[in-house]
Amino acid sequence: MTQPQHKLIGPFKQVVTMAGLPLKGALSDETLPIIEGETGILVSGQHIAQIGKYSDLRKEAGALKAEIHHLDGDYVCLPGFIDAHTHICFHGSRARDYASRNAGKAYLEIAKAGGGIWESVTKTRKASQQILEAGIIQRAGRHLKEGVTTIEIKSGYGLSVTDELKMLRAIKAADKSHPVDFVATCLAAHVKPRDFDGEQEVYLEHICEKLLPLVKKENLANRIDIFIEDSAFSVDAARTYLAKTIEMDFEITIHADQFNPGGSALAVELGAVSADHLEASTEKEITMLAKSDVIPVALPGASIGIGCAFTPGRKLLDAGASLAIASDWNPGSAPMGDLMVQAAILGASEKLSNAEVLAGITCRAAATLQLTDRGKLESGALGDLLAFPCDHYNEIFWHQGKLRPEKVWKNGMVV
Repeated sequence: MTQPQHKLIGPFKQVVTMAGLPLKGALSDETLPIIEGETGILVSGQHIAQIGKYSDLRKEAGALKAEIHHLDGDYVCLPGFIDAHTHICFHGSRARDYASRNAGKAYLEIAKAGGGIWESVTKTRKASQQILEAGIIQRAGRHLKEGVTTIEIKSGYGLSVTDELKMLRAIKAADKSHPVDFVATCLAAHVKPRDFDGEQEVYLEHICEKLLPLVKKENLANRIDIFIEDSAFSVDAARTYLAKTIEMDFEITIHADQFNPGGSALAVELGAVSADHLEASTEKEITMLAKSDVIPVALPGASIGIGCAFTPGRKLLDAGASLAIASDWNPGSAPMGDLMVQAAILGASEKLSNAEVLAGITCRAAATLQLTDRGKLESGALGDLLAFPCDHYNEIFWHQGKLRPEKVWKNGMVV
């Protein structure tokens, strides 16, 4: 069935547009751009055409023969949420890891004993591309119901040329069959695989020579990530690797400062788009990030899953840095995968304003993925809209993530 070219959605009690907010620095709730009172959104094709008084747009909708999505009751409209860091392409459970951590074993201790990332690698390698694709679609479907309309998805549980390609092909195939937009990132540098004969530098060189040209050729990803940590890759090895990927015209992001500082400094040095995690960042790293264009990404799901400190979001914002918030949904350290709940918990723990939390999962998250057509509600932006059944946006996070959107539109289509 052909979708109508024009749609009028509303009326909304409030439309929180998120348009025009600065990328960096603290935000007070008073700075939120809000359109109050009986507001409508006119969508043309996949994009927003106008936002204005509902009664006026109703007349225009009639002339355009637009489909009317009329809302009875009080609703607040937000842009579709953007989850800028996930690992939802995987197979198998790591429930045993979770139980071991709660019983007192450390994350790195579990990894050395055969659990951790390598357990997911073993299970994901055994899964077919079709099984991985089905898993992505199932998890993305849950995310969509909860208001997430764009999802970044990493590889990194293949750790061989064949299996990394399988993961990235699964992400690309799922993207074609699901309404959510997926942004793929190649994380072949997650950890050095145990079955690779050679040091970490040799493995990274192997990835550059054998995998990344095929990733480019098949247009599977234009983003590269690496995990810099004692259990993964050193700063020096990562520097050489990332410099080569930049020469190959990839954008770069870094798993940085999760357990030890060091990765964020390299992110600043190389001009990475983002530095993600940052739970171990000190005042030195915070100041460095604030003076750069690197976007810090907080991953509260990992802090909850591991039981460690949260990313110092308040200090980062007060220092003048940006702050995006993502779920880190993965089978090991962040199995919850609930972006709204995690963002609400981070906000309460770090004393973030609702404006800062909302920006972290909309406009600032969009900047993390270098997407300029979403994360805000304005003419020309994608018609990614959420309708929350309440009369004021403060109600949304007062429920700590449990007030869900009643309706979700992706590219102007109700889903």
